[in-house]
Amino acid sequence: MKSALYLCLLLLGLQVQSLYTSNLNDEHQEQKVAHSPEDHSQAEGENLAHVKIAPGNADFAFRFYKQVREQAGNKNIFFSPLSISTAFAMLSLGARSNTLSQLYKGLAFNLTEMEEQEIHEGFQRVLQLLNDPHREVQLSMGNALFIDDQLKLLQKFLDDATNFYYSEPISSNFQNSPEAIKEINNYIETKTHGKIVGLLDSLDPDTVMVLVNYIFFKGYWEKPFNNLATRDEDFLLDAKNSVKVKMMHQNKVFNIHRDEKLSCWVVEIPYKGNAAALFVLPDEGTMKQVEDALLKETVSNWMQSLEKRKIYLDLPKFSISGSYDVKSLFEKMGVTEVFSDQADLSGVAEETLLKVSKAIHKAKVDVSENGTEAAAVTVIELVPLSAEFPPPPHIRFNRPFLMMIVDKTTHSIPFMGKIVNPAAKED
Repeated sequence: MKSALYLCLLLLGLQVQSLYTSNLNDEHQEQKVAHSPEDHSQAEGENLAHVKIAPGNADFAFRFYKQVREQAGNKNIFFSPLSISTAFAMLSLGARSNTLSQLYKGLAFNLTEMEEQEIHEGFQRVLQLLNDPHREVQLSMGNALFIDDQLKLLQKFLDDATNFYYSEPISSNFQNSPEAIKEINNYIETKTHGKIVGLLDSLDPDTVMVLVNYIFFKGYWEKPFNNLATRDEDFLLDAKNSVKVKMMHQNKVFNIHRDEKLSCWVVEIPYKGNAAALFVLPDEGTMKQVEDALLKETVSNWMQSLEKRKIYLDLPKFSISGSYDVKSLFEKMGVTEVFSDQADLSGVAEETLLKVSKAIHKAKVDVSENGTEAAAVTVIELVPLSAEFPPPPHIRFNRPFLMMIVDKTTHSIPFMGKIVNPAAKED
C-alpha cells in the first residue's frame, strides 16, 4: 500500500480595500507608466519566463472554473487558479511517466511547445514578481512542505522545490496527528494574516507529507468609493427573489467594454499598483452564455477592447469564500493517476511509494469601499458641467456577476469567481 502524500492547496484571504487619495491625476500618470509593456519588460531585465506560462495558466483557470460551476449549482464561487496550478506544478517536480504527463495536461501545459525547465522557471519568476516588497499591491504567495521525520526526500526534489518554488521545508511528526494539524493550521493562519483559520480538521493516518500553497492579496482601489454614498439596495438573485446588500456608488471614468455578442458589460476597476479587478455583468438570462465563452481569448479580447468612459457604477460590498475538493475536480479533468495506487511520484522520496490522498483549497475575498471604518471621511468633488452625448451608461451590479483579479506584472489571474449572492453566509 502506498503512503499518502497529503496535498493541501490553500488559498488564502483576499482583501480588497481602498484608501482615500487626494491626487488622482498623478496616479493616472503613474498607472500609465506602470502599465507600459516596454517599460515593464525593461524593468524586469528582459526576464520574461512568466510570460511563457501565462497562456497555460489562463487556460487552466477557465477549465477549472467550468468544473467548479458544475458542482457549485447556484452558489458563490471563489478560488485561486494560480495557487492550485503552482502547488501542482511544484508536485510535478517529483512526478514521472504517465503521472507527469497527466499533471501537465491537466495544468494546460503542452510539452511539445515548452520544456519542463521553462515551466518551473516561469513559476519561479511569478513568485519573484508577486512577492516584490516594493509593489503597491500587497500580494504574497509561498509554499511549504511539512515532512514527516521518517520520510527521506530525494535531495534533487528538495533542491528544485526550494530553488523554483521557494518552498520552506518543515519537519513534522505525523505520528502525533493532533500536533501536526495544529502546526499546519497555525502556519496557514499566519501566512494568510488570520483570514483562514482551522482549515485542517483531520489527516489521513498514512500521511507522510503535506504540501501547502498560500496566496494573500490586499489591494487599494485607485479610485475609492465614498462610504457615505453606500446604501441598502436590492440584489436580484433571480426573477422572483432578492436580498438587501450594501451597494457602493461611483460616478467616474473607468475602462469599460460592452460585448454585444455575449450580451455583457465588462468594467475594469484598477488598484493602486499594477493590478486590476475585472467585473463582468451579463444581461439578465445570459450568465451561462458568458460562462461558456470564458476562454483566454475572450478575456484577452475584453482587455484589448476596454475604452475610457464615464459611467454611473453600482457595486455591492461582499465577503464570500469558497472551499473545494480539488481531487474530485481534477479527476473530472482527467488527472487521476496521481491520486491512485498507480501514481508515480518516484522523484519525491527515497524508498517510499507515494500518492496524493487529498487536495483541498479554500479562498476568501472581501470587497469594500475603504480599509478602515474607524474614521469618517467626507469628500465633495466638483466637476465642470458638460453637455455629454450620449449620457453615461448606468452599470448596476445588482444581479449575479463574475469577478477576476488580474495581475498585470505577471500576466496572471490570481483569483476568480462568481458572485451569485453577496449576502450569503460564509462557509
